Amino acid sequence: MANRKNIEEKAETLLQPITDGMGISIYDVEYVKEGSDWYLRAYIDKDGGVNIQDCEAVSRAYSDVLDEADPIPDAYILEVSSPGLGRKLSKDRHFANSLGQEVELKLFEPLDGKKEFEGVLKSYDRDSLVLETEGREEIFERAKLAVVRLKTDF
Repeated sequence: MANRKNIEEKAETLLQPITDGMGISIYDVEYVKEGSDWYLRAYIDKDGGVNIQDCEAVSRAYSDVLDEADPIPDAYILEVSSPGLGRKLSKDRHFANSLGQEVELKLFEPLDGKKEFEGVLKSYDRDSLVLETEGREEIFERAKLAVVRLKTDF
């Protein structure tokens, strides 16, 4: 299997002209294995949110471009969707756009007996995130983060 990161970068490069032409932005592209299947997932967004017609239009155009360019040697399932309200934050651009917002994070290993934290994202850099939790700032190493999501309250 080719390098996953390289596939994601190539796939995003192929998607960019499609979304630009439709007034849609790319939130993320991921190439992941679940069970025995590989998935290429493109998360798209726009002001006011995307709808099913946006996802369908991008998926059809993207599928054609992927078939022509053939950047993925393995069989895969293509999915195009919105990143959702509780969107995952994984890239610097996600953190930059989420500064000052409430997030939830889970760690791979417990810290002070806890694996889950929530608070306001104060800052980030290549190696860490700073959350304001319970009136104080806590630093979390990015390498120890299992997942970070925007907090959703219903």
